[in-house]
Amino acid sequence: MSQFMEVIEFLDPTGEDMVHRIPEASSGETKLGARCIVRDSQAAVFFKDGKGTDVLGPGRHALSTKNIPVLTKLLMLPWGFDSFFKAEVYFVNQKVFTSLRWGTRDPVAFKDSELGMVRLRAFGVYTLRINQPLLFVNTLVGTQGVYTTDAIKDFLRDVIVSRLNDLMGESLDTILDLPKNYDEIAVAVKARLADDFGRYGMELHDFYINSITPPEEVQKVIDQRSGMGAAGDLDRFMKFKAAMAMGDAAKNEGGMAGAGMGMGAGVGVGMMLPGMLYNVLNGNNGSPEKIAAKGTVNCPKCHGDVSLDARFCPACGHQMVVVNKCPSCGKDLPPEAKFCMVCGADISKKLVCPKCNTVLPPGTKFCTGCGEKID
Repeated sequence: MSQFMEVIEFLDPTGEDMVHRIPEASSGETKLGARCIVRDSQAAVFFKDGKGTDVLGPGRHALSTKNIPVLTKLLMLPWGFDSFFKAEVYFVNQKVFTSLRWGTRDPVAFKDSELGMVRLRAFGVYTLRINQPLLFVNTLVGTQGVYTTDAIKDFLRDVIVSRLNDLMGESLDTILDLPKNYDEIAVAVKARLADDFGRYGMELHDFYINSITPPEEVQKVIDQRSGMGAAGDLDRFMKFKAAMAMGDAAKNEGGMAGAGMGMGAGVGVGMMLPGMLYNVLNGNNGSPEKIAAKGTVNCPKCHGDVSLDARFCPACGHQMVVVNKCPSCGKDLPPEAKFCMVCGADISKKLVCPKCNTVLPPGTKFCTGCGEKID
């Protein structure tokens, strides 16, 4: 009898097979007394005559069918030795399937209370196991010979993303709160997915959120908000920015006044700029609105009040507007400059208004700055 002993078993070399049928191609003619060996991480669903008759747990099992060796073949001679007593075994892998990934195919629109409408992408991993083998085979596998994780992961990913979107729309106020709530969101999503997995005979074992990210432009806005928070007090932050701007201007003499003139703000902005910087650094009347309402700025040299339309400080005579220009290249220069720092032109021999020190083109009869007649 040992020569007719049939042993049915399956070992998965890939680790990706969720269900594997023996025989894989068609129904088999399992003999009376055949032995089925089931491992600890498996369950075997025995189908006879097209019906699932039993779920076999770990161990060695003797199968009972209507197929008897040799005798059955003789009886089936009129049908070409093809037995009509069919049976097969579905080996169901009950291990925990790991490294299953989920993620949004396309960004999902989300209404943020602070940033407005943003589009988010989410990614993570999950694990699952089959806890109801017969239900899993009947609902998902059907008559397939082999069923792997590749056959179901796309469907499960869409289910996960759908539940995550519902949860975020109902409970999340702003994406700025996301990083500290990843674990809480993951637990809530896992609870919502329990029924979705359960109706197919599966159990969602672990669920993790790796990232929920907005588009790059929204990330830049968040970075700017973080920078303001790191700066702390806004007044101190403005003082720091003003000091940095003055430092940059010091590297390029005359650049500060030239920048003010180049922005199209005219002489008025050029006169206001020194006092505005001084006020920002000292914390009083630092905004342009307050300076305009007050009607004066502070002299950067003696810190006295100077009218907005004044070109010189009435207390110390400091020149409030830099109007010394190179007659060759037009670059703004300090009043005491002898040579142009850009083109190197000698500007010591120049026509200067005796009243306001404005550098004038040769042959000028009246000052373009104050209207003084030039002799």
